[in-house]
Amino acid sequence: MKTFKNHTALKEFTGKELGVTPYVTITQKMIDTFADSTLDTQWIHTDPVQAAQGPFKTPIAHGFLILSLASHFLKDLFTIKGSTMGVNYGLNKVRFTGVVPVNSRVRMKAHLKSVESYGENGVKIGIDGMMEMEGSEKPVVVLEWMILDFN
Repeated sequence: MKTFKNHTALKEFTGKELGVTPYVTITQKMIDTFADSTLDTQWIHTDPVQAAQGPFKTPIAHGFLILSLASHFLKDLFTIKGSTMGVNYGLNKVRFTGVVPVNSRVRMKAHLKSVESYGENGVKIGIDGMMEMEGSEKPVVVLEWMILDFN
């Protein structure tokens, strides 16, 4: 994990790779909990028996479940000393480029795209990220993410 002493130090890092996070295993329990929370209980995610007969031969994670892990992964990539609050600002682009079968392991690789002043004591941080699945050569999610951070 990288630690930046302030927003200025973060801005000086623009254009560089933030790193790669540890893997997280996507369990059926995670998928089921996400399905219950979002009311997206499609069989391809939640019914192992029916999913075994489907195109992927096993349940797959929701694309939005994998995307939602970006916030979890962020804390493994960097921190800014003096930061009092960080919030999601939005996504400029998201592509779901692969499926994630149950019990697969995913991680995020990220690049610091931009850092711009935001208000009196904040910055808008642009991150290019890729969610990678262990054993796969292509990413499963590609994203352009904007975050606000305040000190």
